[in-house]
Amino acid sequence: MIIKVKAYPRAALVGNPSDGYYGKTIAFVFSNYHAEVSLYETPELEILPSVRDYNIYKNIGELYKSISQYGYYGGIRLLKGCIKKFYEYSLSQSIRLDDRNFTLRYQSNIPNRLGMAGSSAIISATMRALMKFYHVDIPRPVLPSLVLAVEKEELGIQAGLQDRVAQIYNEPVYMDFNKEHMEKYGYGIYTPIHIPDGLNLYIAYRTDLAEGSEILHGRLRDDYESGKTEVHEAIREWADLTDQVRDCMEKGDFDPVPDLLNRNFDIRCKVCSSTVSEKNRKMVEIARKAGASAKFTGSGGAIIGTCPEDKFDHLCKELKKFSVGVIRPNIVTTGEC
Repeated sequence: MIIKVKAYPRAALVGNPSDGYYGKTIAFVFSNYHAEVSLYETPELEILPSVRDYNIYKNIGELYKSISQYGYYGGIRLLKGCIKKFYEYSLSQSIRLDDRNFTLRYQSNIPNRLGMAGSSAIISATMRALMKFYHVDIPRPVLPSLVLAVEKEELGIQAGLQDRVAQIYNEPVYMDFNKEHMEKYGYGIYTPIHIPDGLNLYIAYRTDLAEGSEILHGRLRDDYESGKTEVHEAIREWADLTDQVRDCMEKGDFDPVPDLLNRNFDIRCKVCSSTVSEKNRKMVEIARKAGASAKFTGSGGAIIGTCPEDKFDHLCKELKKFSVGVIRPNIVTTGEC
């Protein structure tokens, strides 16, 4: 039997990047793209490479293109780190795994290194496939923390819980990373919510840019831990914006939402100006001039916002001039882990 598990890209609607700093966020996953892991029993444990792991190229131009799109590291390290963490978790919980081996392979069409959590999608799918193969049940609130540990502890990638929560819960989630709760339980307070169609959300992403999230999170972490006042104030305001957007959605009053999303990005530019590239800033500016609101979906390279239906075609046209693709996200609401 072949176990196949999909995980989807994440879009942070509001509150990011406060998720790693006891803030609040609202995020969801969308099925326009996906990462898929296949796992099946074999005599030996084997991890098969995907396109981003290849080390043979037609020419130097192909090598350049591959590095620009995928970075210097492929996906194999994600799979290895995930298997190691899964095994460690099983040992810590006195869970005895049977003696079967498996072959594991992955593929992904999630636009890479554009703030859509493509790497954590691969890890989330792998973790869930391992759970199914070995019949191991990991509590839903705990699982995102385990996925995050793969990146932070095994691979040294600075990140927050938000992406993994959305990808594990598979439905829009309001996340409160309350410090006392986090320190006591190791995870935040996660509440599934409904995102109304009336918001008219769009997602746009660069087709000529690939950036990692390490630089943003590294610098923000340094400023946060050094007690920089404006960073701590920004985190509190991001949390307040999250609560305001949630209230608007619950009341069906969508008019204030565009300004709240725009404010989220403007704060980011104030405290993280050195990590907001000119190309990314330009993308936001074009979207706003076209009549949409705009903020980053994650660390940069992709934006999310609201756009009235009668302005959507104009938005697409203007962003296309800047090598930016635009979609209406198909928000996942299954809630299946």
